[in-house]
Formats: sequence, structure tokens, C-alpha cells
Amino acid sequence: MIDISAIGRDLRLIKERSPLVHNITNFVVMNNTANALLAIGASPVMAHAIEEVEQMAGIASSLVLNIGTLEPRWVDAMMLAGKIALKRNIPIVFDPVGVGATSYRSEVCKQIISECKPSIIRGNASEIIALCNENVKTKGVDSTESSDSALSWAMQLAREVNAVVVISGQTDYITDGELVEMIYNGSTMMEKVTGMGCTATAVLGAFAAVNPSMFDAAIHGMAVMGIAGEIAAARSKGNGSLQVNFLDELYAMDEEVLCRTFRQ
Repeated sequence: MIDISAIGRDLRLIKERSPLVHNITNFVVMNNTANALLAIGASPVMAHAIEEVEQMAGIASSLVLNIGTLEPRWVDAMMLAGKIALKRNIPIVFDPVGVGATSYRSEVCKQIISECKPSIIRGNASEIIALCNENVKTKGVDSTESSDSALSWAMQLAREVNAVVVISGQTDYITDGELVEMIYNGSTMMEKVTGMGCTATAVLGAFAAVNPSMFDAAIHGMAVMGIAGEIAAARSKGNGSLQVNFLDELYAMDEEVLCRTFRQ
């Protein structure tokens, strides 16, 4: 049973502490993810220059690595920031965008997981399966699998790399390799907004910054994402208005909203 009051507590802590979430992410989603972090009360920084990532990771409360728009210098920056974050023992949240689509993406993902040892890995079903099975090819950044079909792979991955693994989909699955929780909130309209999964990864970075349990942080972050998306979709005419309404719902999120909307 997921504790709604604990999700509310984490939301309050994010607003009180305004943790600095260092994002090395992709061009497509920078604005979306920064605004989402601001909406829940975190402090986002989008810093990918190799000349400064070491210092930025040195003052951040968590690090988010997203390989959406790969480029060798960015990979070097991710590795450097990741090693600093690992040394400081701050959470690293990794988004393996499009892994399996090209050999380059797959090799970069292996390197990040091996050397940076992320605390949380979040991806769609196809991406999670591709991390475990190199023979699987993905359709760019879109999932061709249902989230439940990837659960056994996610549990295997979590055990192998000692991380919490999150599968985004119609139902979100969160596992540490032994325990599994599911988030049922959300809307299919969210799939029509670019970077919504990347936004979830960034939001997980904020929750990981205030909760020492990566399993609980991942559950709480995905619950907030799903609830905000579900409420926003109900009052949106399409994906354009959903983007704005989603941010408004994140901003307004509190324990009362959680209790009224969360579906166990």
C-alpha cells in the first residue's frame, strides 16, 4: 500500500528545500523539464559544458542524465558529472532515451550504468528491455512494448545493477528487483506531448534529492506525474493545452489533491 501522506511530505520537503537538480539532458526537453521542476518547487540547472559540470555536480542535490540528443562531448560531461555525484553519494537518475535504436546509444548506456552506477533508471518498456537484451531493437524513442511485458526484465536489471528501475507506460512499474509497486494514474494524452517521459525522469531527481529511499522516491515522483497528467488531460482540448495545464497541476499539487485523485 502506497502511503499518500509520505508523498505529501516529500512534496513539502521539495518546496522547503528547493533542491538543486543538475540536469545534463537533451535540447528537445530542457524547457519542459526545467519548468516542471520549478512547478514542484525544485531548483533546476541545465549545465552540460564539460568545463563546469564537475563544479556543478559538486553543489547539486541530485544529478539527472538523459541521452536524448547524444554527442561525444556531452557523453564526456555526463561521465565526469556522474563520477563526481557518485563520489559525493548524491542520487543519479538515468534516462536511456532510445537505447537499442543504435549501437552508439547502447554503448553509452552501458558505460554510464557501469561507471556512474545510477540510483534510478527510468525508461519506457522497450528501452528497459533493450538495456537487458542487446538483440532487441527499439523504434527510436517510442515504445513498441507494453509496460507489463517489461516487468521481469526490469526486475532483472534492478538486481544486476543495484538500482531502482521505473517503467513508464499505461501503468507505471517501479521495482528494486524484489519489490514492485504500480502507479495507475495518468492519461494516454500524455504520450502526445514530447518529453513527458524525460520530465518524469527530472521529477524523480527532485524526489530522490529529499528522500533517502530511492524506491520510495521513485514511487512518489511517478505518482505525482501521473496524477498531474490525469487531471490536466481531463481539462485539456489537446496536447497543446495539456502542456500548460500539466505544469499548473504540478504547481497546485498537495496532499488534498493526492488523496482525492490517487488510485490504488
